[in-house]
Parts: sequence; structure tokens; C-alpha cells
Amino acid sequence: RTIEALAIAIDVKDETTHDHVHRVQIYATGMGHAFGLPELDVEALAVAIDVKDETTHDHVQRVQIYATGLARLFGLSDLEIEALKAGALLHDIGKLAVPDYILNKPSKLTPAEFEKMKVHTTVGAEILERVGFPYPVVPVVRHHHERWDGTGYPDGLRGDEIPMTAQILSVVDCFDAAREDRQYRKGLTRDEAIALVQAGAGAKYDPEVVRVFLEHLPRFEEEIRRRRLTRFGMKSALASPIQPSPQRSENRGAVFEQIRNAHREVITLYDIAQTIGTSLDLRDMFAVFSSRLQDIVSYTTCVLYLQKSDSIELEAMHAAGRHAGRFKGQGIMLNSGITGYVAANRQPMYNCDPCLDFKAARMDLGDEYRTAMSVPLLKGDEMLGVLTLYHADLAAYQTDHLRLLEAVAKLASDAIANALQHEETQAIALTDLLTGLPNARALRHKFEESATRARRFNLPFSVLMMDLDGFKAINDTLGHQTGDRVMCEVAQVLSRQIRASDFLGRYAGDEFVAILHIDQDGARELVRRLQRVVDNHDFGFKQAGMTIGISIGWASFGVDGDTLDELLLAADRAMYSDKLRRKALLAEPAPEEIEPIVAQVM
Repeated sequence: RTIEALAIAIDVKDETTHDHVHRVQIYATGMGHAFGLPELDVEALAVAIDVKDETTHDHVQRVQIYATGLARLFGLSDLEIEALKAGALLHDIGKLAVPDYILNKPSKLTPAEFEKMKVHTTVGAEILERVGFPYPVVPVVRHHHERWDGTGYPDGLRGDEIPMTAQILSVVDCFDAAREDRQYRKGLTRDEAIALVQAGAGAKYDPEVVRVFLEHLPRFEEEIRRRRLTRFGMKSALASPIQPSPQRSENRGAVFEQIRNAHREVITLYDIAQTIGTSLDLRDMFAVFSSRLQDIVSYTTCVLYLQKSDSIELEAMHAAGRHAGRFKGQGIMLNSGITGYVAANRQPMYNCDPCLDFKAARMDLGDEYRTAMSVPLLKGDEMLGVLTLYHADLAAYQTDHLRLLEAVAKLASDAIANALQHEETQAIALTDLLTGLPNARALRHKFEESATRARRFNLPFSVLMMDLDGFKAINDTLGHQTGDRVMCEVAQVLSRQIRASDFLGRYAGDEFVAILHIDQDGARELVRRLQRVVDNHDFGFKQAGMTIGISIGWASFGVDGDTLDELLLAADRAMYSDKLRRKALLAEPAPEEIEPIVAQVM
């Protein structure tokens, strides 16, 4: 009955409030008293979750005696003493998240292995937070590896920042564990264990806790002898003091399975958070969490829809599973289908007809899918998008599936927001804010791509340097606001003449640069066309006797240079030669069509 009540309190299969948990605990505690049962069977909880720690039942009881005695000497409350008793048993419950090969490794852990070992403190705290203990056991579990000098984990607490319960447990657990035999070492003698604890005073442990513990150690050992707990040896099976009757075995097994499921969910969610929290690449992040999501919520296809900027449409940016390629890039309008409704109303939906989305996205997948579940991705008040699962085999999702998907969505939302901000920052860093064209930094990225392609496949490309003629007069006479408008208009005129596969960027001031994947003849023809369209474009002030033109010089990769700086220098020289020639021709009474400088610098 105690275990069954505990499973309800853990609340692994129901959508309940924190108040509900407390009410159930009150009911369960009252019924437990009526039947003469203990309030909270933490040992049975440890057995149920299969704690992976090399401890004996006697070790736990000895640590409880040490910790309880120390707690009373330091004036801790009854609730803190109960927390220490539970912490002695459950402080390493988070090792469920640590691979066995690390736990059982006889040699020193590598830095990477130690990082994986360290997660057991936070995972253990998260598991026990769901139990709703009536005493503060979670701080004991989370902080029992903090150090007095601040170099511990997970939070790097220092000195009195560390909860006293955690300080006490770390000292007494180390002392007793050091005396037990393990698979990879022989237990220490009493004097050796005392020396070990003394050596950590002031660095690992609170010196006062160590002093008081060792001063009263004989008294604690007398209590241990009185309880006949003196044996130190290899680990034995941890057994619960409560022996269930045959009639209760089946129910208890079901409850244990619920607790194990709760543990599996916590670890999976924690792993997702740890992994995607460090990724700033949206594609990599989606690949990780969509893969791990399968461990707790199954799907046939998982799709990440993101809301387009300044648009009422959501785009399937990434997809995993069946037909992933067909989903990617599809759009769904707000309030259309399941996904559009979820985005518009910021509310999840589940067990809906997938065809509603397929119709909204103009996809023909027939009746291949049976159900769908969709949750919004929110970062504060900002709608980022929607995460939708489609299933071809499952008849219906359960409320528990929705709860887990919402938990994943919350983790994913933070990671997606960070990734989108990173992409935006990168775009700003590579974009000219006035014209919207790539900037000089982006030019170098594009050149490296083009040079690599040219070397590998022996393909030609050219670099064009362009400088506006007459732009200074526009700025000086009509003002910088007009000059900015002209600059943007020139950028649009040039962009319409450059293929999407090529590159056009603003280099500096009134200079533009292009990288064109064409041969010399193609470059020569493009230069003529660019000068013609700019010369003939009406910028709105010809009547004032002011015109805008463009001087252009170009250089070929492998002919005029192999680096960007070499090609820019050659193209710049050619551009200034062209500018001088254009000025001379414009000064003549009846100028003919101006021919650009189409040869490389001599």
C-alpha cells in the first residue's frame, strides 16, 4: 500500500497539479498510519528504480547513524534529519543516467567520462523532485559533490553556500565508503579512512564538520556495534525491509514499472536538454531531439514547422522519418489544418486526422497516417513554430504522450530560439544593412567556396570591381538620404543582371564586387550590359544635370591571381583605368558608346 501510494504521489501517469500531489500524500499518509505502515518507504523506492550503486544495506545504515548524530550535534531540524536519512540511500540515484562502463571502470576516468559521471547529481535531484518528499532531500542529492573550496559540482557552491545536510553527507559517506571493498580496490583501514577525511578538510570538506565528526566517531561506532552493523565487505543485494505478500506482488510490480518509466522519461528529457542546449545549428539540433524523442514518444514522421518572418505561413523547415523529403519545404497557413490551428491559437492538439494538415499543405499521402499530435513552440510571448508528429500505426496518442511532447517542445523552443538568433546574427554580420547585399566579410566566404570549386573541377570564375560615377556629387548636392536611396536602387539594378548562383556584394562606400562563374567572354559581355543598364536607368534627377554611371574592372582566377586580394587588386586597377577612359570619352563633344575596359591589367 505504501508503494502504491508513493506511485500516485510520483504522478507519472496523470496530468495533475502540485496541490493534487500534496492532497494525495495526505490521504496516503493517513491510510498508512491506519495500517501501521511507515510514511515514506524510500528503500522500496530505491529497489524499484534499481539503484546502480555499489553499496551494502549496512553501509546505508551506518551512514545514516553518522549523519543523524552529526545533524543533532549541529542543531539541524527533524525534517533535515529525515532528509539526511533518505539522502544516505538515494543520493546516487542519478547514476541511472551514467553508463555501466563508467560506473565500473577500475582506472581513472577520462575528462569526458567524468563529465558524464557528474550528471548523476542533477538527474537524481530531478527524479526526486517528482516524488514530493515532505522533507528537503533534493538539496542533499544535488549538492553532495560540492566542495568547500568551490571546485565541486554541479553548481560550484563554496563554503557555507553548500547546504549543511549535503556537507554532512559528503563527509560521512566518503569515510564509510572508503572502508568497504569494491571490485576495483580494497577497503581502507579505519586509520587510513580517518587520514583521508582529514586530508580533505578545508578543501573538499568543511573543516568544522570533519573535526566534530572525528571527535564523536567513537560514540557513533558504539551505536553501530550495538546495532551489529560492523561488517565491511563486498556489496550485497539491497533488500527492502518490507516483504510484500503474494497477493500484492503483481500490483507492486506494476507500480515499480511506473516508477521505472518515470525515471526513463526524466533521463531522456535531461539528455535532450543537455545535447540540444549546446547546439547553435538548427539542423543538427533537430536531428538530435527528433531521434531521442522516439525513446519516449513514437512517431512515423516528425516535422518542425517554423513561422516565416512577417508572414502568416508556417514552413516545414526540418522533418524526420517517413516521407521526410516530401514534407520539407511545405507551407501551411495559420488557422489551416492541425498545425496552422495550433500556431494560431497557441494550444496543443492530439488525435486529429492527419489529412487536415496534408490538405492544407497540398500533399497527397492518401490514408497512410492514422493520427497526429501537434504542440506550439513558444519562447515567452513569441510564436516560433509548431512541432507535429504523424503516426501511421498508432490508433491514438495518450494524454501521457502529449505531456511528454510538451516537455520536449519546451526544451526545443529554447534551443530553436537560440539557433534562430545565431542565424540572424550571422546574417547581420554578413549583410550590408543599407542595401541588403552581402558585405565584404561574406565576399571572402564566397571566394573560398568558388576557389575550391575551381581548383577541383578546373572551372573558371571572375571577380568584378565596380565603382559608381557621379555619386559624390549626389551626396554633396542632394544629401545623404538621397545618396542612400540611389545606393539601394543601384543594388537592385545590378542584382537583376546577376544570376542567383553568382555573388553580388557591397564592398565599401560606393563600390560593389561580384563573383561570376563564367569565362572571359561571358565576363566581357556582362560588363557591357551592367554599364548600359546603369547608364540608362532614370534615378530621378537627370533634369538637374546629374547622372549616375558605373566603372568596372575585372580579373580572372588563375590568370590574374589565385587569392582574393590579388584578384581584387587586379580588378581595381582595371576599374580605375576604365573610370579614366569613361571620363575622357564623356568630355568629348559627341561621345560614342563607351566601351568598358575588358582586358586584365597590363
